[in-house]
Parts: sequence; structure tokens; C-alpha cells
Amino acid sequence: NRWIVPLEAGYDFYSLSSGRRIQMPFQQVIAFSTNLEPRDLVDEAFLRRIPYKIPVGDPSEGQFRELFETVGAELGVRLAPGAVDHVVSWHYRRENKPFRFCHPRDLLLQVLSEARFRGVEPELSEATADRAVDSYFSVI
Repeated sequence: NRWIVPLEAGYDFYSLSSGRRIQMPFQQVIAFSTNLEPRDLVDEAFLRRIPYKIPVGDPSEGQFRELFETVGAELGVRLAPGAVDHVVSWHYRRENKPFRFCHPRDLLLQVLSEARFRGVEPELSEATADRAVDSYFSVI
């Protein structure tokens, strides 16, 4: 609520230790992100002040697979033949788990961390994928 007036006005007032108040520009672009229904989080007045709402759905299977390729190359994690197929069929299709844009990156980071710990070259294989998925999706 502290930001509502400055966001709408484009400026804010700040008090200095001397007691003097100064006006400062307040021109911000704020982005909120949630996987919850916004109406369950805030009231209608708050939502009116966020004029643009852009839903981002889940990736297609093709996009999901492409993310493994892209992120694997960026992180230096080799993808063993059939490893991504294994992840998709065994950990997503079989368990009816939805694809999420963050999963390829997060799973490959798990593989990379394990490889660094073990002192080996990072590779997504069926075995390293299984361990990454088990660790990432486990509930403690």
C-alpha cells in the first residue's frame, strides 16, 4: 500500500535527517509473478492498479525438450542419448506431471552440482536424471 500513491503520481516525498522533505521521481515498472489466482491474494482495488496481466502457461513437450538442449549447452552439461526421452516418459508422462519452464534448468543444475561434488564431467543420463528428479521433487 505504501507504493500506491507514488506509483500513480510518478513521484514520492522523502524526509531527510535534517527534517527537510524532498520530492523524487518515482517511475517504476513493477512485475508481479505468481502461480496462484491473483483474486485470492489481493482485493479488486489492488488488481485495478495492475492494468496488464499476462498469463504464462506451461511449455509444450517440444519446448520442454528444447529447454534441456539450450540450458544444457549453457551450463556445459552433456545430454546422453535418450536421457531427455527418459525424463519425459518416466518422470512426466508416467506420473502425469505437467511440464514447467523452470524444470529443465533446475534439474540440470542438480546434475551439475552432483558432478562438481563427485569431480566428474556433468552429464544428464538416465541415472543422473533419476537422482536429480528424486532430489528436486522430494518432500522433506
